[in-house]
Order: sequence, then structure tokens, then C-alpha cells
Amino acid sequence: MNIAYASGCSEVPLLGETIGACLNRIAARFPDRDALVDVSQGRRWTYAQLNAEVDRLARALLAMDVAKGARVGIWAPNCPEWALLQYATARIGAILVCINPAYRSHELSYVLRHAGVSLLVAATGNRGADYRAMVAEVRGEAPELREVIYIGDPSWEQLMRAGDAVSAETLARRADELSFGDPINIQYTSGTTGAPKGATLTHHNILNNGYFAGGLINYTERDRVCVPVPFYHCFGMVIGNLAAMSHGAAVIVPGANFDPIATARAVVAEKCTSLYGVPTMFISILAEPEARHLDFSSLRTGVMAGAPCPVAVMREVIERLNMREVAICYGMTETSPVSTMTRVDDDLRRRTETVGRAMPHVQVQIVSPVTGLTVPRGTAGEVCTRGYSVMRGYWNQPDKTREAIDEDGWMHTGDLGVMDEDGYVAIVGRIKDMVIRGGENIYPREIEEFLYGHPDVIDAQVIGVPDEKYGEELMACLRLREGAEPLNAASLRAFCEGKLARYKIPRYVRVMEAFPMTVTGKIRKVELREQALAWLQQQAAAKAEALAEGEAAR
Repeated sequence: MNIAYASGCSEVPLLGETIGACLNRIAARFPDRDALVDVSQGRRWTYAQLNAEVDRLARALLAMDVAKGARVGIWAPNCPEWALLQYATARIGAILVCINPAYRSHELSYVLRHAGVSLLVAATGNRGADYRAMVAEVRGEAPELREVIYIGDPSWEQLMRAGDAVSAETLARRADELSFGDPINIQYTSGTTGAPKGATLTHHNILNNGYFAGGLINYTERDRVCVPVPFYHCFGMVIGNLAAMSHGAAVIVPGANFDPIATARAVVAEKCTSLYGVPTMFISILAEPEARHLDFSSLRTGVMAGAPCPVAVMREVIERLNMREVAICYGMTETSPVSTMTRVDDDLRRRTETVGRAMPHVQVQIVSPVTGLTVPRGTAGEVCTRGYSVMRGYWNQPDKTREAIDEDGWMHTGDLGVMDEDGYVAIVGRIKDMVIRGGENIYPREIEEFLYGHPDVIDAQVIGVPDEKYGEELMACLRLREGAEPLNAASLRAFCEGKLARYKIPRYVRVMEAFPMTVTGKIRKVELREQALAWLQQQAAAKAEALAEGEAAR
């Protein structure tokens, strides 16, 4: 039996260095090449300038008595200061705690307390949210928080000046105390099933994951990587910043938050060779009328992650955006994040129907959720991964760590996948998202992909809703093209008849203007289900009212 297990072989060894040592090495090799470009504010740094600024900030943190292992929080949208702090904390062995810019006071208070953050670096606000006011509101609830610095505020300049009083020798002594196995980052998961958990990652975890992700799309010092995805997430700070830096490439920051036309203009103005995003970001860029007239010929590659990419969207990304070497990445925060990835020469089918094969030095297997045994290739089961990329554990939650990582070191993802004969993995759904209708297991991903083939559908999400007869029924939540004819359950059924098994045809159809999403552009299916239940109740109430009025009229 050919079991669903694969190991990513590579002749390239893992990097055995800290993030600070890697930056020093790259800056010495490519001192005059662009390292970081802030398009919206017209600021840019070469590698020599970036390294010097990181050193200055690292010395400033030492001046504030930030110890090795101390937790330093960062609560801000994308900006150069975010990247500077990422490298500076790594250089002194502090643990950077990434705080979602969308968090509000309750969530902020939880993270500050749970991680024991002693220094918080924050923006003054974002998208109408007043960060200062929220920090003031929760500060008394975070006993270990002793200092708050605001980006763009005099306190940031004061912090940087403090670094001038600390010698380079003092910083070098701290660097000598560090190991690449030290924890360097805490990333909080979304917490859709409870309070967020802090995945604790090391230099070795995230530096190598970025390095090999960049290597698989052939990054060199000549690449210019447009990163509109959030830095607070592994996608931005690892596959973005660290993948680029470890190869001497430039990171191009188009703006604080994702804006499709600003991103497209940044790609053109900075002659980017690579562009990142989740599929919904690429859909937004392609839908911009101005984007049809822009020259994307500098692009050759990029990374899509976070959700499956529909075939039609992938074709447009390759043809209209010139991203012929675009890669699909799959993983999770707890695995630094990438576990599988397509290769630059993979065909369209593999880029749309699979999430690639095991990353170098990473093992992947598919196991039965019931028995825990590895299943045969071609059989659905839970995707598990093992290797250098697996987190240290959840911060201060050993019980949750044991639930996620088994005795043999396998990280259980909660995703359902199938591995083919060539080792490529297809994600067919989440274990918790799988719909069981009358005893039939239904994977929403399959139906969503089919619905993208409807000429009027630009985005589709399929969920399960309660049903007295079958246990669960399918609902298709759809976003339609502008000017499209209305779609309802009957017209969608007509489109599906003869092409999908009857039990896979959605009973309910809900047309929406937008889907609830995370900051990283992922659809929040938990919230979508909650909205769907409320919508069904409204529909039932309206139907009952209409029947009652009809009876009264008779």
C-alpha cells in the first residue's frame, strides 16, 4: 500500500543562524541594494541603511532594559517601523508579540496579559480606531506593561535617540548570548473556537520557513516583493519580510492596509517581480478598471495563500498580471507557516486543485481522524506536518499544545486533505466545516469550485445549516458580478442539475454584497454561519407572516 506520507528532500541545508546574524550577512553582501520601500510615504532603505537603523533600534531597546525573552508587543498596520522592530527584537533576543490591528480593547487586554507584554509599540490609530484611547482603557488590566511607544509620535523619536547612548559592543555581547533555537515570536491564532492561543516560534522556525519559501520561487537580490498582506500575520512577516531578506530581495510596502489600486500602482511604480495576497485580494485587483491599463510586465511570481484559488482567477493572475511562476502555499501559524507549496513549473491544475507538496525538510502525512493511522494515497484524512517548522508550543498553555502536537511531534492541522501519487496535497475542507447531509459527507470546497464556473458568480462560500430531516443542508452564499441577474435557489439548481450529485446542490441561496473577513482576507465561516441562521429565521418569519395575512384575507 502506498501510504499518504511524504518528506521534502533538499540538498540545501537548513540555516543555523539567528535572524540578526542573517541580516548582518545579507547587508554585508548587498549593502547598496534596496531592502525596504515605503511607497505611501516615499521612504526607502538600502540593506546597509536598514541594518544600521535596526542596530540603533536594538540598542534603544537595550537602553530600556528589554531583557532576552522579554515580550515586546507590536500593534500597528503595515509600516517600516513594524519591520524595524521585527528585526531589532530578534537582534536582542526579545520575543515579538504580534497583535492584530483589528483587535479592540477586550482582545488587546487579553493578549497583553496573556503574553506578559512589558513594552508595547503601537500606531496611534488605524481605520478610525483610536489606539491611544484603547491602550489607556486597558493599561490598568496589564500589570506587566511598563512602557508604551507610539509610531509617528515624539515617543518613537525619543526611543530611537536612546539607542545612541548604548555601545555597539553592548549589543554584540547580547547577540553572543542568543541561539537560533530561542523563541522569538508569539503569533495569536484567530480564536474562533475560544480565546486566542499564542503560537510560540523560534528564529529557526521562521527564518528557515521564509528562506525556503523564497528559494522555491527563485528569489535573488534582484527581486522586488510587493507585500500588501499584514505584517502581524506569518504571511507578511515570514513569507514576506524574511523570505525577501534572506535572499537579499527588496520588500515593497504599498500602504498601511490593503487597497487594490494602491497595490497595483505600487507594483508598477517599483517594478515589482513578486506580489502576495489571498485570492480575494487578487480578485479585487483584477476587478479594478484602472488595473486593465497598467503594465504588469515586471511581475513573474508571487504567493497565494489563505484560501483555495478558483481556476478562473488563477488564469487571470497568470495572463493579466504576468505571474506565470505564482506559487500556492499552505500551512498554519503553528507551522511557521508553510508546510506545502507548489513549484514554479507546476501546471494550472496543480496550482488550483492542490496546495503543492512538502516543503524542503518538512514531513507531511494524511491520517484517519478516527484511528490516527496514515491512510492510503487518494484517501481523505487529516493533514499533519512535522519538522523544523513546528512551533515550540502555545504560550503558557501546555494542555492546548498537547492537543495540537502528538507524542511523535506531528502537528494536527484540523484540515481534511488527500495526497496523490506524486505527493501533491489537495485540501478538501476543514474537519469542522465538513457538512454531513443525511449521512453523506460533503466537502464545501468542491461545490465552491464548481460555482465559480457560473458566469455571474465572482465569489462563493458554501456552508452547512441545520435541517430537521437531513441533519444539515447546504447554503450557497454568493457575490455576483455588477449588473448580474438575480440568482435564487431555483435558478442555481437549474445550473447545477446534471453536473452535481443531487445531495450536493445547495438548498438555500443567499446573495451578499460582501463576506465577513479577517484582516488577512480569510472568510470567517463561523460568522457566515451565524449570519445565515439569522437570515433563515428572518425568511421563515416573513413566510409565516405572509401565510397568516393570506389566511386572514380569505
